Amino acid sequence: MAAHGEHTHHIKIRSTQMEMSSAGSSSRDEDYDRKLKDAQDELDRIQLQREELERKKSELEELTSRKRGFLSQQVELTERLTSSLTLIDRELFEMRQEAEDLEQCRVCFAAHLDKIQKFNPESWSRDQLSEKLEKASMTIDIAADEYDQAAAHFEGSRSGAIFGRTSTKRGRAAGGRRAGSSEFVMNLRNGFAFNLPLVVLGGLALLVYLAK
Repeated sequence: MAAHGEHTHHIKIRSTQMEMSSAGSSSRDEDYDRKLKDAQDELDRIQLQREELERKKSELEELTSRKRGFLSQQVELTERLTSSLTLIDRELFEMRQEAEDLEQCRVCFAAHLDKIQKFNPESWSRDQLSEKLEKASMTIDIAADEYDQAAAHFEGSRSGAIFGRTSTKRGRAAGGRRAGSSEFVMNLRNGFAFNLPLVVLGGLALLVYLAK
């Protein structure tokens, strides 16, 4: 009987040890799982941070690219607009200059036309014919010379077609034309073109004969 009781006691001890061992193993497994989960959470957090950094980096690169594109376009368009404004100002100045020259030229031509249209050789007597023809021819020569001067002055400009001259783009040739005809323009704007003494004398003589 004693031997049988002892055997039962040993079995209970071993069972208790196995339960304790199982409990310890379960606790270690839970600790391991917890640490594994913590590590995974940390990896997930790092991955999210990495993705956020990549996104911000991509946004920054896009903004930098857009900024470079904007600056390039800004510089290019600024240069184009500045150049265009300069050319427009120059063109407007030349147009105004040409318009003023045309206006003066019109006044001059109108005066010549008025004089020429008043000539009526059929009404001149034989005694007057020679002298009046000489004076009238002088007036016509002056008008013709001024017409040629005006045609040369406007040659190459948009107004060249008025005088039967082909209109061309203005450049160095036009610059030379402007420089070469500056004296004509100056005289034209002062109310006389090409030859003041001749115009005055011819005009006075014409008025005297017409008044007879």
